[in-house]
Order: sequence, then C-alpha cells, then structure tokens
Amino acid sequence: MGGVSIWQMLIVLAIVVLLFGGKRLRSLGSDLGSAIKGFKKEMDDEKANNAKKENKSDDQKPQETEGDDDKNGPTRH
Repeated sequence: MGGVSIWQMLIVLAIVVLLFGGKRLRSLGSDLGSAIKGFKKEMDDEKANNAKKENKSDDQKPQETEGDDDKNGPTRH
C-alpha cells in the first residue's frame, strides 16, 4: 500500500523512453554528469581558496612570544 513496485517503475521508464527517445535521454544524462563534475570542481576550488585565505591571514597575525613583555622595560609593582 503506497509502495511502488518494480513493474510500475518499468512502465514509467518505458513511457519516458517512448516520449523522449534514447538519444535525447543519453544527452541529458551526459549534460547532467558534466554539470555535476563542474559543480564539484568549483566546490573544491572554493575550499582551496578558503584554505589559502586562512593561511594567509594566520601569517599576517603577530605572534606573541614570552619576550614581548621586555620591550617596555622592567615591570614595576
């Protein structure tokens, strides 16, 4: 009840093939595959750019060392 059987899916697939034809479905599949590849490539490029920006901002931050307190002279209490 409410489930889709294998026969129903095969009938729908046959109707889709009859409507669009095998050649057009093949081209749609290849277009979809290339779009997904392009999307993944852009996501990887964005991650790489973010990592470069993060590394660059870490390099620009001054790093504190223990000797930084001595620059102002001895501390008086």
